[in-house]
Amino acid sequence: MEPSNQTKVTEFLIMGFPKLQHFSQPLFFLLLFIYLFTIVGNLLIFIVIRTDSRLHTPMYFFVSVLSFLEVWYTATTIPKMLSNLLSQRKSISFPGCLMQIYFFHSLGATECYLLTAMAYDRYLAICHPLRYPSIMTTQLCVRLAASCWICGLLGPMAEIILVSKLPFCGPNKIEHIFCDFPPVLSLACTDTSVNVLVDFVINACKILATFFLILLSYLRIIGAILRIRTAAGRRKAFSTCAAHLTVVVIFYGSILFMYVRLTKSYSLDYDRALAVVYSIVTPFLNPIIYSLRNKEIKAALKRRFTFITREVK
Repeated sequence: MEPSNQTKVTEFLIMGFPKLQHFSQPLFFLLLFIYLFTIVGNLLIFIVIRTDSRLHTPMYFFVSVLSFLEVWYTATTIPKMLSNLLSQRKSISFPGCLMQIYFFHSLGATECYLLTAMAYDRYLAICHPLRYPSIMTTQLCVRLAASCWICGLLGPMAEIILVSKLPFCGPNKIEHIFCDFPPVLSLACTDTSVNVLVDFVINACKILATFFLILLSYLRIIGAILRIRTAAGRRKAFSTCAAHLTVVVIFYGSILFMYVRLTKSYSLDYDRALAVVYSIVTPFLNPIIYSLRNKEIKAALKRRFTFITREVK
């Protein structure tokens, strides 16, 4: 047996958007604004919901959990993106890359499960209004939220273990904006068909199953709304679902095309654009959607700012 001349890769270079390197500083400040807005906006919604007794309902409980989740979801990727925009050497260690993939996918899976729980909540509220208070209790809400987090955190373990055992001997350039399964698998020095298949099966079960449950919930909801006799009643019923449905369309519209496929990659620019949508745009829009389109949260924000203003005076 001949000795191997292959060198083990200990770090990766994240290439980001090579065609936009001349705009690094403007992109840094744009991304920094988006990140700060995302963090502040989601934390504000979380704090307002948790401190305002008028918002202590199952629907807003799940909204607060989603806002809390988005803070950590963006923290797994955006700080490193910001660092890379100002750095000449956009490197990340192999363990650091695996950690980023794990937390990004575990929190992303948690969001899938949470959006499904929120759809179930809206289904019960609209289709079974009389039984809703007795079914969707505080205990059930907490159990559903905890289950979303536990299932999400356990989800990517098998994929991470498989990737950690792959040999990487160069090149080490990740043609993406952060570490992720498809671009990392393309750098392995061996056949990764098993990894691609496992990745596809897990993502298909996780993403398609939750999307199907959400779709089924909304088909039932639409049927119930159409049976409401008054236009005002239909508008009121639909308004309670509009924000959630908007987030579902944006989030699932991008991850379905990115992760439920049996190929390692499509166009690199295509993958990067989709990654921007589900890793940056969706968390950024979350506080906008749930505050500007929600009268109760806007009213709670006004009450909170009024209270703070009075305290300062």
